[in-house]
Amino acid sequence: MKHPAPARRSHFFALAAAGLLAPAVTVAADPATQNFDIPSQALSSALTRFSAATGLQVLYEGDIAERITAPELKGVYSPEQALQKMLRGSGLNYRFSNGNTVTLEKAAVVAPQSAAGTATLPSVTVLGKTESDPNDPYNSDYRLPNASAATKTDTPIMDTPMSIQVIPKQILKDQQAIRIKDALKNVSGINWATDPMYEGFQLRGFQTDGTTTVYRNGLRIRRAVQEVADLERLEVLKGPAAAAYGRIEPGGLINIVTKKPLDTPYYALEQQFGSYDMFRTTADATGPINQDHSLLYRVNLAYQNNEFFIDKMDQERVFFAPSVTWKPSDRTEVNLNLEYLYDERTSYTGLPVQGNRPANVPISRYYGFGSDNEKSVFDKFLIGFDWSHQFNDDWKIQHRFHYYKLDYQINNSSFFPGRVNPANNRTAVRNVTDRPIDITDTVATNIDLTGKFKLLGTEHRVLAGFDYFWEDFEAQGFFGAPAPASLRPVVDIFNPVYGQVPSAASQGFNNFSTLEQYWYGAYFQDQITLFDKLHIMGGGRYDWATRSSGAASSSIEAARNSETEVKNEAFSPRVGVVYQPWPWLSLYGNYVESLGGANSALASTGKPLDAETAQQHEVGFKTEWFDKRLMTTVAFYELTKQNIATPDPVNTRFSVQTGEARSRGIEVDVSGQITDGLNLIATYAYTDAVITQDNSGNQGRKLWNVPANSGSFWAKYSFQDPALRGLNVGAGAYLVGERQGNNLNNWQMPGYVRVDALLGYSWEIGNSKVTAQLNINNLLDKTIYETSAFNGYLTQPGAPRNFMGSIKVEF
Repeated sequence: MKHPAPARRSHFFALAAAGLLAPAVTVAADPATQNFDIPSQALSSALTRFSAATGLQVLYEGDIAERITAPELKGVYSPEQALQKMLRGSGLNYRFSNGNTVTLEKAAVVAPQSAAGTATLPSVTVLGKTESDPNDPYNSDYRLPNASAATKTDTPIMDTPMSIQVIPKQILKDQQAIRIKDALKNVSGINWATDPMYEGFQLRGFQTDGTTTVYRNGLRIRRAVQEVADLERLEVLKGPAAAAYGRIEPGGLINIVTKKPLDTPYYALEQQFGSYDMFRTTADATGPINQDHSLLYRVNLAYQNNEFFIDKMDQERVFFAPSVTWKPSDRTEVNLNLEYLYDERTSYTGLPVQGNRPANVPISRYYGFGSDNEKSVFDKFLIGFDWSHQFNDDWKIQHRFHYYKLDYQINNSSFFPGRVNPANNRTAVRNVTDRPIDITDTVATNIDLTGKFKLLGTEHRVLAGFDYFWEDFEAQGFFGAPAPASLRPVVDIFNPVYGQVPSAASQGFNNFSTLEQYWYGAYFQDQITLFDKLHIMGGGRYDWATRSSGAASSSIEAARNSETEVKNEAFSPRVGVVYQPWPWLSLYGNYVESLGGANSALASTGKPLDAETAQQHEVGFKTEWFDKRLMTTVAFYELTKQNIATPDPVNTRFSVQTGEARSRGIEVDVSGQITDGLNLIATYAYTDAVITQDNSGNQGRKLWNVPANSGSFWAKYSFQDPALRGLNVGAGAYLVGERQGNNLNNWQMPGYVRVDALLGYSWEIGNSKVTAQLNINNLLDKTIYETSAFNGYLTQPGAPRNFMGSIKVEF
């Protein structure tokens, strides 16, 4: 199928309605009539209701259905007759394909009218499958065919020589995922690896600190704290991404794509409620502001209040995200969006380690001081701006910018610096941390020029760009080791005693740190197609980076004065190839180099160490089955990370850059639709991640928190029988093998299997769709340890069996 012109690529193919929950209808073969009651409204909205009623997928390109009002459709008609009446006078024709798919297109001439006033139909032409619009709020697909994270262009995944997975919003809806970590369990080779406050992950075995993995609309979000209320989809790029994004850990990145304003009115209100007094309300409203649809808006809201399965813990969250789109012409688009998040919750770091396993205590036990002022607070503000202009059908320029400010307060948090005392097997030391001032300011921007042309029988899609990133961070507070004697710094893990924690002001600040870093980079990329079967990607990036950090015990000024600066420059190349012997099969391979984060360790000369580097070799294949409804990716990779700081054997107070770690493995990801009504997503990962060079005795040991085997399976079935239409059932299982608690490999977290289930029902009331849903997580009530904390002697437990219900109204 020929791709649409780039002038319309930002829309690609809009899907008026998926119709996957209704039975398939073959128009040409089934003249059966049915009752329709669709009021006059925007054509795109009317087609959505038509699709839901008939089971037909109505697809159209770009914005051809914009600014058209459909007449009222009321009475008994066949689906074909109904479609004729809706399109009368619109200047649009239609074609049928694949039995239950209708594709709209602009008519070359206005169809003549018969004596009865009915439009004469064009001839029927069979087409290949047309892709749905991922931004359609009613899109129920589990598989999205395109992604931009790998190439910074809207490229078919089958044509991309990288492993990339996309989690659409429908999966978040079905699983009632309210954190991105809940959604990422559906992607192979990802492990949650941070404390409860941040969204930090390990990809392909390599840990990040929650500050370099997550991107928002292609721009870096440092110290990520994310709300899913305005999340459209998640894109996960596996392997080093420095060639396109600059300094980043080599395991990959997670790109959050947020919701954009739509030109069709849509409103949704959802109330969720569940175990541990959880109440969560979300609202979504979007549509045109003016009559010509050149000005659009969207507002997403969320409020959450809940306790936890852990004693003495609670949370309150407020989220507000308005956005506006302006389209001064068919070729120019401007977007402005804001985000505000306030999140307050009880501080928590985890459970202690007893011997070589998590302590044999209830996972609900809390080991803080249990005082009212033991809270951590996130106060996040983001303003984002982007614009794009299509010069012609081949060339486009796009610019993105955001400013991100995060105030983070850790008040009176306590934790265990080591394992339970082996002498008595029941006590551990409790510390106090108070960081009432922890501020991060971030600016990120980029500008991309994309184009396509033909040269000597080859097709080229090129990208050239420049980006800039700046961050300033400072923290000041109190750190006590151990806690004051009056607060029992030695705690009995089987009988903890709680009490009030003195404020940092009364203790006096003794911990000040600063960080300022910035870098800019220029990058290029060429995607070459030969013979419609061979796709070659080549490109690279050059980075200039500066990082300064300091620490002191007296003041922020002293920390600033102690800052040590390190500069790095590097070129990161990337090459890849895809060969498609048949349309349903892509064989691919890539070689990528990566510039990682700056080392904060010092050499014996007193100078900071150079940045870490990495290289990856990867081969694999991708398939599309069942009329391109089901996609599979199988990847084989080897990834090596160098320049890791390790103790200097001559003077262990300093470091040398001889550390190295290697990860190799197999990853399988499957997502999409098997039959009408049956959607699934499944994964498997085998990961062999080891420390290959180290001066602290860890050589040959496994990287912490990385299971050798992990996998997941989730399936949802929407009943197709008219008597049961609207009923949905689903179930899933998530397997995680044993993991090392730290790089010393001297304690382990046991593996687990978690089973989840879904029961839901949807029905229409007037012009509204109402959905009631119940999810049961950890159905078998297994004890789960999700991650170790801080690569040390703490573990984060997962929730026991819990319930989540919801009522959602859409119109």
